[in-house]
Amino acid sequence: MTTPETAHAPAPFAEPRIRVGGKWIALFATAWLGVWMAQLTPIQLLLPLQIEERVRSADWVDSVVAFGVVSGIAGVFALVAFPLTGALSDRTTSRFGRRRPWILGGALVFAAGLVALGAQTTIPGIGVFWSVALVGFCVLSAALTAMISDQVPVNQRGYVSGWISAPQAIGTILGLLLVVILGLGIFAGYSLVAALVVLLVLPFVLGVPDAVLSPADRPRLTGRGLIAGFWISPREHPDFGWTLLSRILVNFGNAFGTALLLQFLQYGLHRPHASDDLLMLVAVYLVFVVIASLVSGRLSDRLGRRKVFVFAAAALQGVAALLLAFVPEFAVAIVAAGILGLGYGCFLSVDQALATQVLPDAHTRGKDLGIMNIATAVPQAIAPLIGAFVVAAFAGFQSLFVLSALAALLGAAAVLPIRSVR
Repeated sequence: MTTPETAHAPAPFAEPRIRVGGKWIALFATAWLGVWMAQLTPIQLLLPLQIEERVRSADWVDSVVAFGVVSGIAGVFALVAFPLTGALSDRTTSRFGRRRPWILGGALVFAAGLVALGAQTTIPGIGVFWSVALVGFCVLSAALTAMISDQVPVNQRGYVSGWISAPQAIGTILGLLLVVILGLGIFAGYSLVAALVVLLVLPFVLGVPDAVLSPADRPRLTGRGLIAGFWISPREHPDFGWTLLSRILVNFGNAFGTALLLQFLQYGLHRPHASDDLLMLVAVYLVFVVIASLVSGRLSDRLGRRKVFVFAAAALQGVAALLLAFVPEFAVAIVAAGILGLGYGCFLSVDQALATQVLPDAHTRGKDLGIMNIATAVPQAIAPLIGAFVVAAFAGFQSLFVLSALAALLGAAAVLPIRSVR
């Protein structure tokens, strides 16, 4: 069935050929701004503070380990939620389209989980409702990401993917500034970003058409088939496997390099105003993320090349981590923040475009991109826990940054065997 609001959306399984316009990109970027504020403000500020209040330990490692355990448990739910909701959205026959019901539903679950999280006063309660919030994030972001494959032509995907990563940088700093400048407490901070994610996602849901899938065209779904679909054979689809491996490694490298920056400033460099220094490092990092994501995405589209950008981006992150490992000075850390932002911004935009070009089947875009998204969310969730153990075991931050560099450089190497994309 075709309605006026879906008439201009590409057919569900067709390869998109018509470039999306400025309105589509603006609404898409606005939605991602809300998503990233709601996810990264808790990770960077609210959740660590909330956990630290409950742990009440003189040893900072205890709080980081507790944060890592909570994040790791939520990461297990993300492992399932990303591909499962992607697979279900592939088969949704709502008159509002395949993706939009999941985008709106995910935003509402995400927001409800955050508000409930803000009211928790125990570590188990925090763990439960952060998991609920992260599931909402997974549902929302899996469906939003699938819209790229559904509606954006290949020669525009680098630039459009840049509007996922640029809002990530802006959302991180904006969320932190709003909470700090307004002097919000834990509950009020969570409530603010919960409201923002719904308000900023809603215009995309209302303003972007989404093709309706006829029940007759819906791929058959069985429990066994659904579970089997979570495994994509790297032997049968090697380019998908190499792209996934590269994404896992590079995101671990970035997470190891950034997850414990505050503690590095406090206990590694012994900076007396570590929080102010962190804000400066984050600002430098994010400026370069925005610049790199938009410029490299567009340039990658024009040249028709992805691999060289992803390789260079991952290698830059490795260089930044090595600087932090072997020249532990604040001035060097500022330079490293810029290099890391340059590398990660380029990686975020071009790698997302690359991922959409190695999907095995047009009928399972949502599920397959959900698997790809695991490689972004899970490293971010469990890196603080692994990082805390590494720092504690080796009595310093140097080993953590060496591990970060190794992961990023291996991620760069993993791109080289890809054959179907230049």
